[in-house]
Amino acid sequence: MRVLGIDPGVAVMGYGVVERVDSKLRLVTFGVIRTPADETQARRLMILRASLAEVVRAHGADVVALERLFFTANVKTAMAVGQASGVALATAAEAGLEVTDYTPNEVKQSVVGYGGATKPQVQAMIAALLGLDEPPRPPDAADACALAVCHLNRSGLRAAIGRATG
Repeated sequence: MRVLGIDPGVAVMGYGVVERVDSKLRLVTFGVIRTPADETQARRLMILRASLAEVVRAHGADVVALERLFFTANVKTAMAVGQASGVALATAAEAGLEVTDYTPNEVKQSVVGYGGATKPQVQAMIAALLGLDEPPRPPDAADACALAVCHLNRSGLRAAIGRATG
């Protein structure tokens, strides 16, 4: 299974493609999509969509793992992240990909084993799990890789529960 993890943001959107081959995790690619601050919001969202669609075309994926929007005191930031999440959802739908979203605590629990893990702990564990000398940079890319790993860790359990209850 190949998973595209997406850490949504308008200024910087992180992505990471991770696959499971047999029982091993393998990093396919990672990076960030940056949008110019001097562009209109509409153009920035268009850039995100086009760039994300290119990542999907170039690297493929079976499913998308997206960070679930959580409430924040900064309404402007929450709106922008919500718009970036919408772009990611629409891009995944256009490509025929299923999307599963995870909270930051679910990702930390799945990757580190503790929902209160720090960002450096998550990044260090991502490097260890993917056999990297150092975590993917910038942090948005590492977060996206963590989302993909979280999905790979949890999808087997979800499938088993579905079979047992279906």
